[in-house]
Amino acid sequence: MRPLRVGVQLPEVERFVPWPEYRDMAIAAEAVGFDSIWVGDHLLYRQPDGPTGPWEAWSMLAALAAVTERVQLGPLVAATSFHNPAMLAKKAATVDEISNGRLILGLGAGWNRTEYDAYGFPFDRRASRFEEAFTIIRALLTVGEIDFDGEFYQLSDCVLAPPARSEGIPLMIGSEGPRVLAAALPHVQLWNGWHAWYGNTAEGAAGLNAKVDVACAGVGVDPADIERTVTVLVGAPGGSNRQLGSPNRATSHPMTGSRDEVAAALRGFADVGIDRVQLVVDPITVGSIEWLGGVLDLLDS
Repeated sequence: MRPLRVGVQLPEVERFVPWPEYRDMAIAAEAVGFDSIWVGDHLLYRQPDGPTGPWEAWSMLAALAAVTERVQLGPLVAATSFHNPAMLAKKAATVDEISNGRLILGLGAGWNRTEYDAYGFPFDRRASRFEEAFTIIRALLTVGEIDFDGEFYQLSDCVLAPPARSEGIPLMIGSEGPRVLAAALPHVQLWNGWHAWYGNTAEGAAGLNAKVDVACAGVGVDPADIERTVTVLVGAPGGSNRQLGSPNRATSHPMTGSRDEVAAALRGFADVGIDRVQLVVDPITVGSIEWLGGVLDLLDS
């Protein structure tokens, strides 16, 4: 009966969160009925009160895979420029194995220059770098091997062993950039939009969705073949309209209200063609996840 699938993003830089609390939130999310759990793939933000950063995403995903049984898992989204693409395919296949086939591999070109400069990754020509990295990643996860001689990456007789599961790891592109969409849409199963891109409303999501339809048509892809997902910023009881990540990153007003009001608003996303939402929650705690479990019950009724 649920009109769309609902996931939750675990804490990124809202506050320091030790591993036992991440574990407890993941177990709670699975228990109350969330469909998926997501983590951000970032390295460093510089806030007005000092630098902050999350735990490394792929280590966290592996640990979450080991303590859950049902929910799908994924990075929201993995920046291809933070990883050698062949190594990223290897990490994805490993986490998918640990989770017994529950990984969704979200990919993007990255955006936060602070972490590029701090960790020594090149920030220029990100779309061009993404095109090469994406070619390598999808070849290794589907065909299982590749020779590649590009401008940015070179691989000689690279083989993914053990191979990824035969039915394939679902790929999701998190971007609104024309070049990145053009490269990815012919090969992915899902698309994701961040809440600030569309104003955190169902009406805004409908407009962004229409742009993705146009992008699909431009590369000969049937828009119906791409599952649509967006993050939704939700204010749970005790929320404080906190800053998310970089102070230079656009944000939006959170969805607030009673459980009934939040459930009704999420139904509105389904009505405009959104298949999945990933809730970015303020505050993100076990208590908030349990409160949102009541929203899921209403969506199921």
